[in-house]
Amino acid sequence: MSNVDHRPGVKEINLVNRRLRLEGITEKNKAVIVSEIDALLGIEHVSFDESTETLSVAYDATHCDLTGIEALLQAHGADTSNGIWTKIKEGYYKFVDQNIKDNDEHDPHCCNAMPKTLPGSRKK
Repeated sequence: MSNVDHRPGVKEINLVNRRLRLEGITEKNKAVIVSEIDALLGIEHVSFDESTETLSVAYDATHCDLTGIEALLQAHGADTSNGIWTKIKEGYYKFVDQNIKDNDEHDPHCCNAMPKTLPGSRKK
């Protein structure tokens, strides 16, 4: 799949899928939360499963992160579940998001290139 098949701001190499159980979701705030998350730059797709109260979101981790999505949830009176499994996943997701951002900003260099002048050699 190429980058052309994705929404603007989303590169497949940085695309991550997240599933989190939520608390405090009502009929009033559900549609607002989903539409505001969907409008963020770097979001590929977002959906909410009412039967399991789970938010599914795919995003480019160089443009979005879980902290920003959680802030949006809290602004509308919702939050991630306090369950231990959700908190473990949350920590892991944040760790991976930060690694993706750090790797995207890193400039690779080649350490096995021939030096311009060899040590001990003389110019003729």
